[in-house]
Amino acid sequence: MDKTLHIVGGGMAGSEAAWQAANMGVDVVIHEMRPKVGTFAHQTGNLAEMVCSNSFRSDDDEQNAVGLLHWEMRAANGLIMGAADRHRLPAGGALAVDRDPFSEHVTEVLRAHPRIRVEEGEVSALPDDGHWIFATGPLTSTALGQAIQAETGAERLAFFDAIAPIVYAESIDMDVVWAQSRYDKGETEAEQKAYLNCPMTKDQYEAFIDALLAAEKTEFHEGETAGYFDGCLPIEVMAERGRETLRHGPMKPVGLTNAHKPDEKPYAVVQLRRDNALGTLFNIVGFQTKMKYGAQTEVFRMIPGLENASFARLGGIHRNTFLNSPTLLDDRMRLRSRPHVRFAGQVTGVEGYVESAAMGLVAGRFAAAEILGQPLAPVPQDTAMGALIHHITGGAEAKTFQPMNVNFGLFRPLEDVRGGRRGRKDRYKGYTDRAKEAWQGWLAGQDTAALA
Repeated sequence: MDKTLHIVGGGMAGSEAAWQAANMGVDVVIHEMRPKVGTFAHQTGNLAEMVCSNSFRSDDDEQNAVGLLHWEMRAANGLIMGAADRHRLPAGGALAVDRDPFSEHVTEVLRAHPRIRVEEGEVSALPDDGHWIFATGPLTSTALGQAIQAETGAERLAFFDAIAPIVYAESIDMDVVWAQSRYDKGETEAEQKAYLNCPMTKDQYEAFIDALLAAEKTEFHEGETAGYFDGCLPIEVMAERGRETLRHGPMKPVGLTNAHKPDEKPYAVVQLRRDNALGTLFNIVGFQTKMKYGAQTEVFRMIPGLENASFARLGGIHRNTFLNSPTLLDDRMRLRSRPHVRFAGQVTGVEGYVESAAMGLVAGRFAAAEILGQPLAPVPQDTAMGALIHHITGGAEAKTFQPMNVNFGLFRPLEDVRGGRRGRKDRYKGYTDRAKEAWQGWLAGQDTAALA
């Protein structure tokens, strides 16, 4: 059998899988359909292009599960995290990146690797032999989706991933808006002022909610259903759940003081996060939407400070395809009906850039080790990676399976640690300490096997 590893899809997961496998000594071919076959969300043919937010979320590896995932990927010499660190932007306690230089860097590194070849063109069928990883992401092509559906015998599941709008910085009224990260998070002044804040009075908030609910929305295509992932709900869907929902979600006013009117507490706050290194673009945090473009412009210009906003990109919404992984994949990410085929990334039922890249990392290592005749032990369940894999390959209820971000709710409980909110800090530190030890042990086992 050919010893080459074929990876379909050059997004976060496919790029990371290729990097990991090639560095283990395996020849890799990345099959990427772009730019020959485009998608509505992608703008370039670059690998690891960021099409939604530019944030990798929290970088706290002691108190946050996604920050722990960052740590594990860095410990495994992850390409995606290395590129993110290289092109990071101020974002308080979060890790945000300059999206175009980030993807350009990943593309250059992979194309320059002596063991990696990139082939442009669509793969529309599951192969009968060879070594394969399918990391086609939320925008899996129709033809390939149909092939997966035919193989699994199950209907494709779908949810809708919404895109937040991006505003030109020069069009933001800084006499109204002020720069501050929530609770002044960050060690530097740039981090502490990474967000722009637009304050609302109660009357302004109520008028905004009325306009949001009345705005014209995009229609669903025939056969589609509104099965949104709760971590990425369009703002109008949140507003439909209750008029106060947004004020206790992305528009919460806590941890912020209006620099222009320090004695006046805003009733609600809309935050904007820097979207590029130049500071010329800002995205509206948590404002994914399926409003029509004309309605978006009208509604978003009701936000104080954005009355004259000019938009580099308006929000959108797209279908996201994912497997019912608990019924289809084993703990090495293999398709049970075709063990020579693995899946990685969002198509497996994880949500987010970091989670997608993490699943690519482990899939790439599993596939390379198998090709080299040195199969790896399962990823320890007490790691962030292992918690995710366990969830999608059996820990979740198959009948109600939905995409999941990494979170401490996926981790096995700790003994002798206080529960509830008051014990949360010690509990989270316990989770991360235990995970780091287990992850380092898993990586060390591979190093030992390589030396044997």
